[in-house]
Amino acid sequence: MRIETEHGPGEVLLDRVEAPELVLAITHGAGGGVESADLLAVRDAVVAAGGVVARVLQPFRVAGRPLPGGAARQDRAWTSMMAALTEALRREYGELPLVVGGRSNGARVACRTAREVGAAGVVALAFPVHPPRRPERSRATELAGAGVPVLAVSGDRDPFGVPAAADVDRLVVLAGEGHELMRDPTRVGAAVAGWLGGRGGRRPWGD
Repeated sequence: MRIETEHGPGEVLLDRVEAPELVLAITHGAGGGVESADLLAVRDAVVAAGGVVARVLQPFRVAGRPLPGGAARQDRAWTSMMAALTEALRREYGELPLVVGGRSNGARVACRTAREVGAAGVVALAFPVHPPRRPERSRATELAGAGVPVLAVSGDRDPFGVPAAADVDRLVVLAGEGHELMRDPTRVGAAVAGWLGGRGGRRPWGD
């Protein structure tokens, strides 16, 4: 699915299921794409649990730019893509809970825009709490201010830091993992699917 925004087109790769229980829209970091090992593991686990998964390639990556640009620019593109995506899926499936998320910089975007896009929750993979070796430049307020339940999954060796448990609904810290979460991505997928509930399971935002 190709979606036009004021900052150029973005692309969505959809993995559908029959009679889905939710939609997870998840995006990449500043320097990656939607084929990273952790995003694919999340896709597999959530689809198996009964969720539609939309892996979102942001406009700056579609255009081949190496950097996303300012936060406001990235947030506007994301919110317009979410509006178009949710409308398309509503026509296909009816009303479904929307969970948004991303890895690294994409997690920041998801947190900042969660309330605006009507998300029921946020999945934050390898949220970059601060630049490496610069803990004084904290971005924790983006997590704490998401306004919806947040799952944070981080590696204990991440140079960008690990979120504080008090700033999220649930914190999962994976031993031996760094920022890329690629040592055992299946653990990432299991953490996300478990938090989302799956077929008939209890979700963090209630029934």
